[in-house]
Amino acid sequence: MKKIAIIAFLLVACVAAGRAQESRQDISISGTGLIEPFKASTTNVQVSSNRAFGALLSYRFMLTPTSALEANYQMTYANKIHYWANPNNYTVNTRTHEISAAYVRSFVYKNFNPFVEAGPGAFIFLPIRNSGTTSLDVKQQTQIGAIYGGGIAYEISPSFDIRAEYRGWITKVPTFGLDQLATKRWYNISNPVVGVAYHF
Repeated sequence: MKKIAIIAFLLVACVAAGRAQESRQDISISGTGLIEPFKASTTNVQVSSNRAFGALLSYRFMLTPTSALEANYQMTYANKIHYWANPNNYTVNTRTHEISAAYVRSFVYKNFNPFVEAGPGAFIFLPIRNSGTTSLDVKQQTQIGAIYGGGIAYEISPSFDIRAEYRGWITKVPTFGLDQLATKRWYNISNPVVGVAYHF
């Protein structure tokens, strides 16, 4: 009876130690790009933009070894969004924020872990009032939309991996509170990401 109790105790201790060592969470920091497409509309407004660069902070909680929930915050450095509203031109120097959540599905192939993700997001278009903005009437605008993406993580150690991903934002083209900038169109913004994650 004593031997059975000792064996049972050792089994419980081994299972507990194994669970304690299992990584269920990770946090990642990434460099990002933001590539907004050209948009023309039935309202005679055309929109174009230069590229923006920024950083993405993500937290994942593993529900199973191959599925997770993810929370994201991203901020991009200033990019200029150009509006041509016949016969006027407007430029809005903009800093963009993303707050989103996603479901992540992973596939494990040795050290390579491809994954796909999708979920809802809020995008905050924040005008910067400097010489790059030609209209002082523009206002901060928050749009609700979605994110999606796919990428690959390469495990360099049990605690760290390197990630590369293509992400997309789906959201309405911002008007910054001005009716003359309305396109009544949706953006599909490209958001390439490269970063490193720490598992704990």
